[in-house]
Amino acid sequence: MVDWRLFEPLFNWARKKSLWIVSFCTGCGGIEMPPLMTSRYDIERFGIIPDPSPRQYDLFLITGYVTPKTLKRIIITYEMAPDPKWVLAHGSCPLNGGVYWDSYNAIKHLDKYIPVDVFIAGCMPRPEAVLDGIHKLMEMIESGEADGWKRYKENYEWYRKNQDELLGKGWREKEARKWIPWLMDKKKEVKE
Repeated sequence: MVDWRLFEPLFNWARKKSLWIVSFCTGCGGIEMPPLMTSRYDIERFGIIPDPSPRQYDLFLITGYVTPKTLKRIIITYEMAPDPKWVLAHGSCPLNGGVYWDSYNAIKHLDKYIPVDVFIAGCMPRPEAVLDGIHKLMEMIESGEADGWKRYKENYEWYRKNQDELLGKGWREKEARKWIPWLMDKKKEVKE
């Protein structure tokens, strides 16, 4: 029997070299993403590829302010992805509310609802800072320190309690009811 834990350093090295990104651009942070793809920063040379599929990403970037309505989508998107997965939040808004610190509708401390592996402070952080944050995360992945996905599983009840306190009990079921009739209609169309 092969003990796959022996190969974990090799797997972590490979994981850090092939990150697929899904960006959840909720506000002004999204404007810092396109320069990362241009020739000046060219994050693809590090093996980082922007991927529009929430079912296949490794790195979830949350850029900008978060409201309860968008937090629902962030949680659902986070839970859809396979393990291991990492979260990088940039801008002051996901960290402490930023310029919306006194708003009733801005989420402060995103890490109460999903685990965040790296925060990049600033309003807005420049592309260089985002690239530095990604490099920091890559180092953490290789060393095994980036373990937010494990913390989410181990402390799921705590995260779920925080989510339910903010969004109300049964919010997942309400969201599912919105989508299930639509999905059923689509299945009928395919069969016909």
